[in-house]
Amino acid sequence: MSELMHITVGGLLEEVARKYPDRLAVKYIDRPFERTWKELNEEATKIAKALLSIGIKKGDHVAVWATNYPEWMLLLFATAKIGAILVTVNTNYKIFELEYLLRQSDAKCLVMIKGFKDSDYVGIINELCPTLKDSRPGELNNPMLPYLKDIIYVGEDCPPGMYWWNDLYTMAEKVSDEEYLKVYNSLDPHETINMQYTSGTTGFPKGVMLSHYNIVNNGKCIGDCMKFTEDDKLCIPVPFFHCFGLVLGIMACLTHATAMIPLEYFQPLKVMEAVQNEECTAVHGVPTMFIAMLEHPEFKRFRFPKLRTGIMAGSPCPIKVMQQVVDEMGAREITIAYGQTEASPVCTQTTTDDSIEIRVSTLGRVLPHVQAKVINPETGEECPPNVPGEFCTKGYHVMKGYYKMPEATAQAIDKDGWLHTGDLATVDENGYYKITGRIKDMIIRGGENIYPKEIEEFLYTHPKVKDVQVIGVPSKEYGEEIMAWIILKDGETATEQEIKDFVRTHMARHKTPKYVKFTDSFPMTASGKIQKYKMREAAIEEYKLHDAASIETA
Repeated sequence: MSELMHITVGGLLEEVARKYPDRLAVKYIDRPFERTWKELNEEATKIAKALLSIGIKKGDHVAVWATNYPEWMLLLFATAKIGAILVTVNTNYKIFELEYLLRQSDAKCLVMIKGFKDSDYVGIINELCPTLKDSRPGELNNPMLPYLKDIIYVGEDCPPGMYWWNDLYTMAEKVSDEEYLKVYNSLDPHETINMQYTSGTTGFPKGVMLSHYNIVNNGKCIGDCMKFTEDDKLCIPVPFFHCFGLVLGIMACLTHATAMIPLEYFQPLKVMEAVQNEECTAVHGVPTMFIAMLEHPEFKRFRFPKLRTGIMAGSPCPIKVMQQVVDEMGAREITIAYGQTEASPVCTQTTTDDSIEIRVSTLGRVLPHVQAKVINPETGEECPPNVPGEFCTKGYHVMKGYYKMPEATAQAIDKDGWLHTGDLATVDENGYYKITGRIKDMIIRGGENIYPKEIEEFLYTHPKVKDVQVIGVPSKEYGEEIMAWIILKDGETATEQEIKDFVRTHMARHKTPKYVKFTDSFPMTASGKIQKYKMREAAIEEYKLHDAASIETA
């Protein structure tokens, strides 16, 4: 077991740039951005100096609202070099969520692009800050967002009141090496460097405070599980604003000098082109991303001769999909990882040495230097092997806490330092973990505990089913009933009764869904996490279950 690394993110980038100056660090396939480690490090230092020149200091909060632009990555390293805290903003946010995040995080600076999908970022920020367009850059004054002073714009045609990213390179010249190094040398790996807001599937999002030490070491252990070296190339189609892109992607690469091939956002065709044409050895994705590639009408024309590994995570992985990724994409060493943002994020991961059987049926063992246990949520006692309970973890990877939320922090991390995840898990005699659901996702029907994942795995075997999610909905008679949301394969049709009969003839009667809904998509967060609570809300409306729901909450 290798020792934990005691180094800042910026220090690690400097180290990699010295060791592998001319090796490829990052390359985009859709724009002219290709950098060696030496070039990436030098450019990040320039941006760091530019931030100092506009008054960003160590400890200041810098929010970034953008898809996977090269500037996003440069900003990550630049803020890390001067001890500013990067606050990552979900690319799907609209005005209500953005205002909450900017206010709750005390962001002094916002770096942003024009917009994404149906979100007009420029319109939103001008609505939030009506005086912005009449302000000089750096002099924003909004009583509703008292900390926010600087907006930096990435893209062409910089709107009024904002600094233009392209001007940062000349602004950097105002700051001397001595001034920069004074800040750079004052940093400590245990200081907070990153704030990520939990997806907010329940309640308001919470700002998870992560240190250099958290994300560097988690990235190192994640990359080790995939046997990353400087000869590997990782395609990153998952968002940078989420731990999947930032830690499992960028940090796993940085710690191993592995080249990065990012995509601005996930598009199945672009991912397949990148993996084929850049000869990527690894690719990351949530199960729905891999399904989108495997089901794509042009999938068969692509070849992935170098692809061997990567990570499938973010939501439970259907066994059938995992098998297809191995057999049809050639990723024989693909791994599964489990964790949550509060744990930097990965707690357990399979390795390239684990058998396919283990990799399709478990989430691996705990990473080095990580402790974990499965406890009875009622008594707090540790569960015997193969008995479900709450997954708890402890170690270097546990967050410093939720920003300005001491009570929520105390609820998540107990007095002995154990992070309580809220996930139901089992662990076998060999230390391999399985997640069986969320404590809140578990369906209790007439006193019977039903785990949605078990029914989901079975429904995936139906020849017409492309994707499925199972939830509990309120019931006067049983407390809860089962509902299946199903996406059918292209060109297929099925009836509710057909699905019910399929389950009833193969599983215990009480596991048969009472409700079946055919849909084109599931509500999900930008990072690919399925929002089951939204499905539940929709079902209550559709089936007029308000009375049953009110009994449940009474």
